[in-house]
Amino acid sequence: MTTAPATANIPVTILSGFLGAGKTTLLNHILSNQQGVKTAVLVNEFGEIGIDNDLIVTTDEDMVELSNGCICCSINDELMEAVERVIERPEPLDYIVVETTGLADPLPVAMTFLGSELRDQTRLDSIITLIDAENFDDVVLNTEVGRAQVIYGDILLLNKCDLVSEERLAAVEQKLRDVKNDARILRSVKGDVPLALLLSVGLFESDKVSSSVEGPINGHEHGHDHNDEHNHGHDHSHDHGHHHHGHSHSHNDHQDIEGFTSMSFQSDGPFALRKFQNFLDNQMPQEVFRAKGILWFNESERRHVFHLAGKRFSIDDTDWTGDRKNQLVLIGRDIDHITLREQLQACVAD
Repeated sequence: MTTAPATANIPVTILSGFLGAGKTTLLNHILSNQQGVKTAVLVNEFGEIGIDNDLIVTTDEDMVELSNGCICCSINDELMEAVERVIERPEPLDYIVVETTGLADPLPVAMTFLGSELRDQTRLDSIITLIDAENFDDVVLNTEVGRAQVIYGDILLLNKCDLVSEERLAAVEQKLRDVKNDARILRSVKGDVPLALLLSVGLFESDKVSSSVEGPINGHEHGHDHNDEHNHGHDHSHDHGHHHHGHSHSHNDHQDIEGFTSMSFQSDGPFALRKFQNFLDNQMPQEVFRAKGILWFNESERRHVFHLAGKRFSIDDTDWTGDRKNQLVLIGRDIDHITLREQLQACVAD
């Protein structure tokens, strides 16, 4: 009998954002584009999501099961009870997404996972704040909740980018950076972003989102093909939302999907803990939205499982099985692979 590794905890993403920012559309995107990943989405009101009827298998008063294994559960009273209900189901879950109401500060929701008995079963993976590029203004930003949503958001998802000019987008981004100087800002149209940027499910040996580290960023299909109508995303003003799939061309380490690439790093020697800490604190560029990996430190006998979203990261230790090595994947937009690789190589202990 072996004890389950710390990573058995189910990762949780909290979605926050003002009314009308596009949370419902994003939830639909998450629910309908999963393959082989069992996600539970917890929402305040079912009806608002308008889940695609073709997907629905069964429904009772506050839970809907989908044909792709995802479930949607409404938070009636206590968030904690709703979470426990979905965790207690017989089929194991890979992911939990919690939608906060548009007027909620995400911090108390986050504290539910960090500070309660849910701590042993879940892991707060990230807080994603949706921002309506068209309607976001100082009024929203100067409310306590609006400000909290920006400050606590690991990833700020600037949505509805198709409705405004590039100047407007730049102005909104500047406002966000004034409040949160190290903001990781993603642009999207209708919440359509590569799911690997939102959900870091699993790790290499059990990575369900992308079977190969070097593969395309999203291990799911959209069911429609963008072909070349979007000229492969060089027109960044409108195109962040779309991503192309690797049918017509293979994705290697540097191939980009709308400027998004994933870079993998391996080393046979251990990292020096202090050097890696310095990399995280001082070198990791804002263009990296997501990272995950298995880390081997010179100073430790343990195997360390690493997750990063925005600036939030967690490192859980477990026992090694198999050879010790470092394995890391970083996902971002317009990232400089060569520099990053050199910086990570510099973390290897002498």
